[in-house]
Amino acid sequence: MGRVIRAQRKGAGSIFKSHTHHRKGQAKFRSLDYGKRNGYLKGVVMEIIHDPDRGAPLARVTFRHSFRYKKQKDLFVAAEGMYTGQFLYCGKKATLVVGNVLPLRAIPEGTVVCNVEHHVGDRGVLARAFGDYAIVIAHNPDNDTTTIKLPSGSKKIVPSGCRAMIGQVRGVAMNPVEHPHGGGNHQHIGHASTVRFDEPPGQKVGLISAKRIGHLRGQAAASAAKAE
Repeated sequence: MGRVIRAQRKGAGSIFKSHTHHRKGQAKFRSLDYGKRNGYLKGVVMEIIHDPDRGAPLARVTFRHSFRYKKQKDLFVAAEGMYTGQFLYCGKKATLVVGNVLPLRAIPEGTVVCNVEHHVGDRGVLARAFGDYAIVIAHNPDNDTTTIKLPSGSKKIVPSGCRAMIGQVRGVAMNPVEHPHGGGNHQHIGHASTVRFDEPPGQKVGLISAKRIGHLRGQAAASAAKAE
């Protein structure tokens, strides 16, 4: 039996208690150091995981420690197109590939980015929700700033030294027990998305009470024939 979905949970209820036990951790960029300021740092995506605390999936990336003989694991917000085993590069000289992290001054105008820093070194605060992205609009070399277009449509001016990830944030991925549209090896519903207006709350998801399905009949068919 599946879980109680959002449509059934809406309404007055008990005082909400946040479930923090299964949270995977903070998703943010690595802190700035000499390597990322002047070159790049190479990492590998170990796995794409689901965090119950957010809609977007997370990518667990492993880097080699800059000063010690060991590895460091970091959590990044996964961009659309990232996969397990992908090499990920962070730094000034990284290439323009989905998932790589570069400063805004090294990203051409018109590029789609996500997880953008608001201030240099804050490790990413803008365009992080599932499906979100920002667009690099223009660079101003005189005062070293960059104008970006946020998901809301508004434009914001940030320092060109702020970092951003190339690509768009991965969309929502749910399990079959969490939603009637969940599951599958790729994002597809698996059945008709149209439901009746009198369905119970657990099934009333998708195209609710569609205006027209199937063949035209009666007056609608006559009107369509007359229009042709």
